Amino acid sequence: MPSDAESPLDVGYAHRYFASNCFNLAWTYIDRSDRCPQEDEAMVLAAAASLWHWTQRADCTPKNLSIGHWQLSRVYALAGQGANAKRHALRSLEFAKDESPFYIGYGHEAAARAACLQRDAPAFQDHWGKATATLASIDDESERSALQQDLDSLVPPSPPQG
Repeated sequence: MPSDAESPLDVGYAHRYFASNCFNLAWTYIDRSDRCPQEDEAMVLAAAASLWHWTQRADCTPKNLSIGHWQLSRVYALAGQGANAKRHALRSLEFAKDESPFYIGYGHEAAARAACLQRDAPAFQDHWGKATATLASIDDESERSALQQDLDSLVPPSPPQG
């Protein structure tokens, strides 16, 4: 196998291409309300591939990683995988800690969404409250509106039936 130096492929370009295209492909699946199980799997794989390609880029920032982990959390939530959704939501929050309130808010939104799947009402309330608190600090109206809409779509988990 040729080394990167011997390969006719521009590896940096390939990582940029696949990071972006896999991200957009995952969004195509996210936007479908009638996904079948195979499409759920393709959605998860596309988001994971996007994030991996970002990690290989020289220009990768904590903001990029926060977004990538947020998307991976969202697709895991849509696929009904609460533990994976939670893991990536917390990673998103970790990378967003020094970013703008928009990214911090979305990290908490992802964690609240994962808590819904896991029926963890205290975690839901904590993250939903923190996400809601960031709204006033988001200057861009379209960003604030997008986060508000996603927060409004969440339904608090019911306490477990005993």
